[in-house]
Amino acid sequence: MDDSERKAMLMVMLECEQGWEDEFNQWYDEEHLPERLACPGFLSARRYRAIEGKPRFLATYELESLAALQTEQYLALKEGTAWTKRMRPHKGGLVRHVYVDITTPLRPFLGPRKF
Repeated sequence: MDDSERKAMLMVMLECEQGWEDEFNQWYDEEHLPERLACPGFLSARRYRAIEGKPRFLATYELESLAALQTEQYLALKEGTAWTKRMRPHKGGLVRHVYVDITTPLRPFLGPRKF
């Protein structure tokens, strides 16, 4: 199977400036995630906060395929709303990776293999 046909995962790790966490979380939950989930090919999104270490924030996006990252609607988000532009100076340490699903289809567990 060609990578372009596989499901994909976008992972974004980033930091937020001290004192801006409340607005950052509100912006991410109320605007940033919904904008992306409205784009064709975005199936789901989750957010996480690190127990320790940095970057403190992680967002994962399940994608139908890599094509989700090339749609006109997704690419238009780069411009950003007024709220997005307000938040940009207060986030940093951005690490962004895209992965393709290499999971072998699972079959029912029938017990340990005997060799």
